[in-house]
Order: sequence, then structure tokens, then C-alpha cells
Amino acid sequence: MHWISIIFIGLASNIDNIGIGVYFGARSTRIPMLSNLFIAILGMAAAYSSITMGHLISGYMSQQHANLIGGIIIMALGAMSIRPKGVTIVKTSPLPASSDYNKDISWKESISLGIALSLNCLATGFGAGVSGVSPFMTAISVGMFSLITVAIGVRIGHQIAKTWLGKYSNVIGGLILIAIGLYEIFT
Repeated sequence: MHWISIIFIGLASNIDNIGIGVYFGARSTRIPMLSNLFIAILGMAAAYSSITMGHLISGYMSQQHANLIGGIIIMALGAMSIRPKGVTIVKTSPLPASSDYNKDISWKESISLGIALSLNCLATGFGAGVSGVSPFMTAISVGMFSLITVAIGVRIGHQIAKTWLGKYSNVIGGLILIAIGLYEIFT
């Protein structure tokens, strides 16, 4: 089992969640536990489906080729997230604080936010699935890291936006994905 990959895929899939949490935290908008849980569940569902699809496709090729393709996909995603595009979500996000302006993200609002955040999990999960990681365990990792990263971002919102982590979350996530891709190719 690829335990290292499972943990780091969970982390890398959710590193942008810190930026989202910072965005809302800096605006004094809360993401209640129920809303955070909906976001995590959507990420888990996206990861599980895409990993399962990757597993199905990998059944038609050797494990070595599957690891190579999965590793390349994961590395490409990492490279794409590193390229400059407004570096931090805190400064460039078009997300409203809350559609009803009550300073709380409702569970209904968390669905659209969760769908947007789960898009990261789709491609990463597909690449991971091709390389053979467990869909269930990776989905659990994605969900747990989603809960943690959103909560951390909201809790320390304004402070983290001023540090290098908040400023370069895309770069950090991209480098983690590239490292996972290399690990999958060479193991």
C-alpha cells in the first residue's frame, strides 16, 4: 500500500483549502463544522470516484506503465499549480464572503464551495488511481485533510495571509504533487 502517497495526496489535494479558509477568516466569515463537513464529503466523493476510474483504466496496462502514467499526471498537475496565476487565493478570489452576507457559510453555500474545491481532487485522484493507491483510504485522507485545512485557514485567517505559506500555497501544493509523482514513477 502506498501510505506515503495516500497521506500526501490528501494534503496536496487540500492545500488550496488553507487559502480558502484564510480568505474567509480574513473577512471574519465563519465556516461552521457542518459546512466544513459538507466540503470534506464532496472532496472525498470526488477523490473516490476519480481514483476508482483510474484503477479501472490501469487494469488494461502493466503496473509499471500505470505508475509511470499516474506519476506523470500527478506531476503535471503540480507543475500547473506552480505556474503564476495570481499566486494567492486571498488576493484574487472572486468568492463572496457569504451570499446572504450573514458572516456564516451555510451548509447550502458550502455545497458550491465544496464542488469548487473538489475539482482539485478529481485530477489528482485519477492520477493516483492509475498508480494503484487505495480509493477508500485516499478518500478518507482527502476528507480529513479538507476538514483540517479549512479549519486552520479560517482560524488563523489574517495572520497566515501575511506569511510565506499563505502567499505561496499554490507553489507548496504543486511541489508536493511533483514529489508524489516522482515517488510513484520510481517506486
